[in-house]
Amino acid sequence: MNIVGVDIGGTFTDLVGYVGGHIVTSKTSTVPADPTKGIATSLDLAGCETGSVDELLHGSTIAINTVLERKGARTALLTTTGFRDVYAIGRSNRIEAFNLFFERPEPLMPRDLTFEVRERILATGEVLEPLDEKTLDEAVAWVDGMGVEAVAVCLLHAYVNPEHERRIGAALRQRRPDLFITLSHEILREYREYERTSTTVLNAFVGPRVGGYLRRLDGYLRDASFGGKVHIMRSNGGVMSLRLAQEQPVSMMESGPVAGMIGAGRLSKLLGLERCVGFDMGGTTAKSSLLTGGAPVIETGYVIGDKATGQPMQLPVVDIVEVGAGGGSIAWVDKTGGLHVGPKSVGADPGPACYGKGSADPVVTDADLLLGRINPRRFLNGGMALDVEAARRAMQEKVAGPLALSVPQAAHGVVRIADAAMSLSVRAVSVNKGVDPRDTAMIAFGGAGPLHAISIAREIFIPTVVIPKLPGTFSALGMLMASWRQDFVQTLIGRVGDLQASHAEEVFAELAAAGRDQLTRDGIDPATADFRYYADLRYVGQEHAISIPVESAALLTGEARTVRDRFDREHDKRYGQSAPSETMEVVSLRLVLTAARSDSLAEQWLSQPWTPDSDAGTEHRDVVFDDPERPVKTQILWRNALKAGARIVGPAVIEEPNSTILIHPDDEVRVTDAGHLVVTLKY
Repeated sequence: MNIVGVDIGGTFTDLVGYVGGHIVTSKTSTVPADPTKGIATSLDLAGCETGSVDELLHGSTIAINTVLERKGARTALLTTTGFRDVYAIGRSNRIEAFNLFFERPEPLMPRDLTFEVRERILATGEVLEPLDEKTLDEAVAWVDGMGVEAVAVCLLHAYVNPEHERRIGAALRQRRPDLFITLSHEILREYREYERTSTTVLNAFVGPRVGGYLRRLDGYLRDASFGGKVHIMRSNGGVMSLRLAQEQPVSMMESGPVAGMIGAGRLSKLLGLERCVGFDMGGTTAKSSLLTGGAPVIETGYVIGDKATGQPMQLPVVDIVEVGAGGGSIAWVDKTGGLHVGPKSVGADPGPACYGKGSADPVVTDADLLLGRINPRRFLNGGMALDVEAARRAMQEKVAGPLALSVPQAAHGVVRIADAAMSLSVRAVSVNKGVDPRDTAMIAFGGAGPLHAISIAREIFIPTVVIPKLPGTFSALGMLMASWRQDFVQTLIGRVGDLQASHAEEVFAELAAAGRDQLTRDGIDPATADFRYYADLRYVGQEHAISIPVESAALLTGEARTVRDRFDREHDKRYGQSAPSETMEVVSLRLVLTAARSDSLAEQWLSQPWTPDSDAGTEHRDVVFDDPERPVKTQILWRNALKAGARIVGPAVIEEPNSTILIHPDDEVRVTDAGHLVVTLKY
């Protein structure tokens, strides 16, 4: 079986495939104007015949970038009369209490593109006011005249009774089949009006752009004689069909970064590491996620962008903290003489100054090059020669000159600031969650991750850093390990033990039916499917709930001791206390439906014995570590020449085709039998 994973990032497009019984890789610049060109190039560089590929798995940043750049479709919102401003008002909480310039999230669409429809459904699902046919006709005509590309429909309590939304959707689709229509109940059947509205608008906002890209991708693959399956990586750590991705593009917001964390989780289990931090540094951003028992945490609430001003999305997402610091992050000096790095990035075009494409902005990659940490002749396996003088000029003009520093001092300052910014994301998934970093290990990947990981780990006292095989394309490798997954949710509010049995069983049946329908639509063999149910539980009076496994409705409607014990234990684990005497209530039921991959080729490769394929000798060059005026003579090693069991004591730079690993003085590296590098830090 030939499978290929392609990850399109803001700077590079990465490919890892298992073709003809061998792992193949490639890394090429992303083409922002048409990302499919980057895919075509990556397939050519890897020597993959498109027609021989059985499955292509794909992740992309196009959805999340569309939101962050606010370059989505002109979108209209239809909602219940009297609730026009739910989306604009949002929540009353002030996340940054001491920020005098605090701002609320700005809606993705102006208020004048919101239309109220006369209807009203109660939280019980009963119809209080029928859908007014005249208002429905007016809404369709209004949409017709507003020049919009997409429409989001989110009616009050449609999560429990979607009949009115269905009628509005049918009328719109009949009148304007060219529009991208999103009905809230098709995306999310869960209460919380603001988050449900925001999620629906997000889907409509990115739909035309993402859908257009996915259609171009499908067209390119079919023209290239591709006859296999296309699966799109989704934010919950699973994959979905191309068709479903076109309908629910909001589900692929974090599709690229999530894949790397899935791969890091698999590797942590192989190495027997109970708790790890996955760290991924690419060209545009750096991402961190806490992995426990080989799995990342899945959150049902997420914010696209800054936590205070970003766009809420109420869908299951792997808990990833992202900061705008990557290899392409721009270094700049403000009016008061302060040095900053990011969040703006040069992206793939023009890229860092050292790429020689005319950029005059110094970035983190330029700084690493000037500090001797990157080999200008071996970048991308020698496929892209770097211009050291261009990097020097940019650093001198934009940073060193204005701050009266030498170029090495400026470059060192840029790297230190970037490392400090990235360490915040690692702290956010460890220290901020009550996890002692000294009890964890870090698994570092991404094109720039292994270059900065040890500095970041040292800053928060993580004792061990693991650099996997193929770190520069590790997210693409992670895609080859992802299972098909679909999440379903249905709000069901009531006291545990007092719920009406028939009502609870009805919701369980609805979730199961929705799951079986999705299996059929995506052509998944039901025999491979795993149905797992969860109940969102809380003590009465609490705002937020915890998902607890439940096997049947009987656990919620009859004797509740089993589910109560589970909830009390989990509450104590998370918050350090529980209240066994308090009354519990359920707010939602969930179904997590997965289908295991028919192969485990990528996971098997992670543990395959390592065999060097090169006998390159050791070189030396000066590299700056702590003192920019005193570079250290450092051994330069080629990773593909290292033997299993080899031990190296820093300082060292270990180079490989798509990444570079910086080993600090006195730190010790061990090559495992499978070829992964385990670095023990000396404090």
